[in-house]
Amino acid sequence: MGQIVIFGLGYTASRIANALMKRGWHVRATGSAGDLDFADETGVRAALKGASHVLSSVPPSDGSDPVLDAYADDLSGKWLAYLSSTGVYGDTKGAWVDESAPTGSGRRNARAECDARWLELCARNFRLPGIYGPGRSALDRVREGKAHRIDLAGQVFSRVHVDDIVSGVVAAIDRNAPAGAYNLADDLPCSQNQVIEHACQLTGTALPPLQTVEEANLSPMARGFYAENRRVANGKAKRVLGWRPIYPTYRAGLASLI
Repeated sequence: MGQIVIFGLGYTASRIANALMKRGWHVRATGSAGDLDFADETGVRAALKGASHVLSSVPPSDGSDPVLDAYADDLSGKWLAYLSSTGVYGDTKGAWVDESAPTGSGRRNARAECDARWLELCARNFRLPGIYGPGRSALDRVREGKAHRIDLAGQVFSRVHVDDIVSGVVAAIDRNAPAGAYNLADDLPCSQNQVIEHACQLTGTALPPLQTVEEANLSPMARGFYAENRRVANGKAKRVLGWRPIYPTYRAGLASLI
């Protein structure tokens, strides 16, 4: 196996790193749990020189991509992957969206611009919807009393279990997948209310009240989340990567976390 440099060893990328290390990969990474200091240009460039693969999970900062701003010249000839967001598609009013759809019309313009920059470098861009998993799911929000049910008719989102992101990225590496965008999402887009209600049922918790966005006093980020409405198609990842979600519905995913 080869050596991979991972920029941003966070919730999702740390699980990708663990999966690769179990398969014999040598992993170097930036982030609090990594062995590289992002600001140590000499050390990072030395690691990149010895790496065959590079993955970035670093989000935009001040409207630009910190990894590409600092190290784009060192990525030539590497197998590149970028953890992006389905937010690049903007609001489709609940319609299905796939990788052929235009990007950059939504609230995440900076993310769309970074997504485009990685594609120009022939990266595999994994566009991710709402990520959930151990310690970060509707079950946790319900138990902590932080769950909301928002009164928005026709509102629908896609989501993905973190383990399914890991399996998608590993499949792309194994198959030496062609550059381009890949949506990694489950098979059952639905309203957030349905997920919260199911989490309440699983935990024996009373339903939170149905509120308007204003009554819920949501953060600006959460308000932006509810302002967009789309169903994310995952057919390309299934066809090209041979990927199938382990948790094809939120019901299967939440059941695994009980």
